[in-house]
Amino acid sequence: MSLRCGAEPRTLAALAVVLVVAVGFAAHHFWTGRPATVRVPAAEPAGAAGPAALPEATDPAPPASVPGPVRPGGDRAVVVDVAGKVRKPGIRRLPAGSRVADALEAAGGVRPGTDTTGLNRARVLTDGEQIVVGGPAAAPGTGGAAAGAPGPAAGGAAAGPVSLSTATLEQLDGLPGVGPVLARRILEHRDRQGGFASVDQLREVNGIGDRRFADIQPLVRP
Repeated sequence: MSLRCGAEPRTLAALAVVLVVAVGFAAHHFWTGRPATVRVPAAEPAGAAGPAALPEATDPAPPASVPGPVRPGGDRAVVVDVAGKVRKPGIRRLPAGSRVADALEAAGGVRPGTDTTGLNRARVLTDGEQIVVGGPAAAPGTGGAAAGAPGPAAGGAAAGPVSLSTATLEQLDGLPGVGPVLARRILEHRDRQGGFASVDQLREVNGIGDRRFADIQPLVRP
């Protein structure tokens, strides 16, 4: 009887220890199994995010355009007569403010070998003028311009049309479309006929057709 009474307190103590351990294990399992609360960090102010933005670079303003030279006469055109030693003589219509060089180019250019020393290619054209290339200088007031023409005659007067009755071989050779061979034919015809009564008699010379006669006619006289 005494043994049973002594064993019961030890048994109860062991059960109490087991119970405490079980309760502690359960409590530990309960607390570790709960979801943890995660705190979201507060958003930083917008001004504190990274370095300050640099201002956009702006392209420099384009330089103001400089107006080019304005040709005199506005948009009107000038009409000129290009005659003499050019590839395509005739009437040419050019923009106002065009120069002699433009007229020569429109007429197909000067024929090879033509002396243009006396021709001012930079001169601005005048409406209605005649440009004679390779012939005698135009008379004053005609508005013409001759290339390779002889200088003014004695007394300051400009040379006029070539006289067919007294012209030399060199003078005839200077006419548009007339070379040394044709100039000699003109002299031979003059010797046979005793001179020229009219400019139209040039048509009787072998080698002078309608087109060549039209080039020569305003530059000569009987």
